Amino acid sequence: MKTCLLIVAFLFVHAFAYSQKTRLDKVIDSCITTRNFNGVVLIAKNGKVDYLKYTGLANRHYDIKFSPKTRFQIFSITKAFTAVLIMQLYEAGKLNLDSTISAYYPEYKGEAAHKVTIRNLLTYSSGRYLKEMDLNFIHEAYDQNLWPVDSFINRYCSEKLIDTPGTKFNYSNGDYILLGRIIEKIYKKPFEDVLREKIINPLKLANTNYLHHQDIVANLNEGYQNKGEYVDSLIMPTLHYMDNHFSAGAMYSDAHDLLTFDQAIFNHTLLKKSTVDLMLTAYPKLGDVAFGFWVYPLKIGKTNTLFAERQGGGYGNESNWVHLIDKGVTLIILSNTEAVNLNKMRLDVLAAYLDNK
Repeated sequence: MKTCLLIVAFLFVHAFAYSQKTRLDKVIDSCITTRNFNGVVLIAKNGKVDYLKYTGLANRHYDIKFSPKTRFQIFSITKAFTAVLIMQLYEAGKLNLDSTISAYYPEYKGEAAHKVTIRNLLTYSSGRYLKEMDLNFIHEAYDQNLWPVDSFINRYCSEKLIDTPGTKFNYSNGDYILLGRIIEKIYKKPFEDVLREKIINPLKLANTNYLHHQDIVANLNEGYQNKGEYVDSLIMPTLHYMDNHFSAGAMYSDAHDLLTFDQAIFNHTLLKKSTVDLMLTAYPKLGDVAFGFWVYPLKIGKTNTLFAERQGGGYGNESNWVHLIDKGVTLIILSNTEAVNLNKMRLDVLAAYLDNK
């Protein structure tokens, strides 16, 4: 009798898992057929991969499909790595979140030097005029010239303040580029060296690193942009200098490495629990931004959860990382076509995954 019950239980679990996978496949297949999704979807529960799917082409010149070997350009997910490096300095007593830029980067010439704190930079609330994000300058900043970091900061991140620091959320690369330069000043080492020493090497992230525009990286994907409104009409983006994104966006990784990084944060491997709690404390008046993430309660389908998110994107590359803090669920979506709204796709995928959990 006991054996029969075990068999029935096994069959039930197997049938449920199969049904769940079918629902997930249906959602993702719809994104593939209607929006030309190319990339990878990974879902994990407590760090264990529950669902993994690669689809489409990583390189259209040579018809190379996405696979576990593929490395993705993750752009602003880099900011989460930068935030962790800052919090490691905070935890070690080498940095005060409420000290100003000038305390660590005395050469900085912007009006923000003695008025904007590390906390303000982490929450995109420096109040600077964001010249580096202005459409009149953005191509000059990232596409037309290769800038040394100090030159980039002097030219694009040193303008007048237009808002009182800490009072208004205004997303930017420059705030995190300033954080990267502060990291260099404290460690007296290049940002990329600190990144490897403090995160990449300890976590053994074999497919993650800092990216320079001239680097030859095996299995690195290409990004493709849409031509007009047609999801199947793709073009190569214009030349750009990845270096100019610096600590705000100059990294590549893959889904498994990002899951390892995710677990190192949420299981307090890289930082103490109290430090992670501080890092993930949202600022509702600043759009629920935390340090490197956004954190807020959200209902997904039938499930209420505490939602932490981080996106990245540029030149056709799109990335979306979600961690449901109270559920232990991680979702990572990486793509090289911008036809799919990943913010919508992630909710559809999570609803299919969480249904009847």
